[in-house]
Amino acid sequence: MKKKTLVVGASLKTHRYSNKAIRRLIDKGHEVKALGLRKGEVEGVSIDTERLNYKAIDTVTLYLNPKRQVELYDYIIGLKPKRVIFNPGTENIEFYNLLKANQIEFEIACTLVLLGTNQY
Repeated sequence: MKKKTLVVGASLKTHRYSNKAIRRLIDKGHEVKALGLRKGEVEGVSIDTERLNYKAIDTVTLYLNPKRQVELYDYIIGLKPKRVIFNPGTENIEFYNLLKANQIEFEIACTLVLLGTNQY
């Protein structure tokens, strides 16, 4: 099943894992939205710098350290995704508890590994 995914912490730099995730998600046929600090485009996906009210987001995959996540708690919860993926380096117990309280699933995993092993 294809999952509409929001990549938070998206980067134009090809060596960054968020950029690799965008490209791998597109390769696997998923619809991708991206939120980052700088506008640009990766594989036809526009990186937005404003917190848009995306509709029907299945998965949010995080590429931001926990301190930078704090200002996005309400925004991400408000999108009502089915799950949030905490990639390596993004682990955040405070945010896990908020997600649980809002009945949003979360995984501590690597999006690239999940995609590579068909577990996404």
